[in-house]
Amino acid sequence: MIRIIIIGYMGAGKTTVGKALGKELGVPFYDLDWYIESRMRKSVKQIFDERGEEGFRKIEHNMLHEVAEFENIIISCGGGTPCFFDNMDYMNQQGETIYLKATPEVLYGHLRMGKGVRPLLLNKTPEEMQAFIREQLAYREPFYEKAKHVLDVNLMDDYKKIKITTEKIKELLNL
Repeated sequence: MIRIIIIGYMGAGKTTVGKALGKELGVPFYDLDWYIESRMRKSVKQIFDERGEEGFRKIEHNMLHEVAEFENIIISCGGGTPCFFDNMDYMNQQGETIYLKATPEVLYGHLRMGKGVRPLLLNKTPEEMQAFIREQLAYREPFYEKAKHVLDVNLMDDYKKIKITTEKIKELLNL
């Protein structure tokens, strides 16, 4: 049975790597945020707007416990998922956890170019965004570092390097 849970800060490439790895291994891929949106029939932003971060985190916790019971699955979690409740310990019990680690500068570059709506970054100037990423990463890193595997993804900026990353994961997990 394969159960891989990918964590890291927003913009680290969790969804991109998860999709590619799922395709290579022939295993379904679930993005936890997408799963939440499909189950709740609302966007993450709508849930944040209606219930605040605390309300969202409770839903996220419950949905994590639901989806992490599936067998033969690859899951990418939201950047904050490991930092709330017992989520990180639970994920480590459920499967192989992989932290995609990148510097604040690389993350800022990815997020600046990204097309998705990130509720925690809305209405921030570039300088505020950079400061926010540095502060949050400093807070979240101790949770991320509890992952069973840590993979540096600072240079994962094209499809060839994404392929190298998926190969490294397969090597790490003996797949």
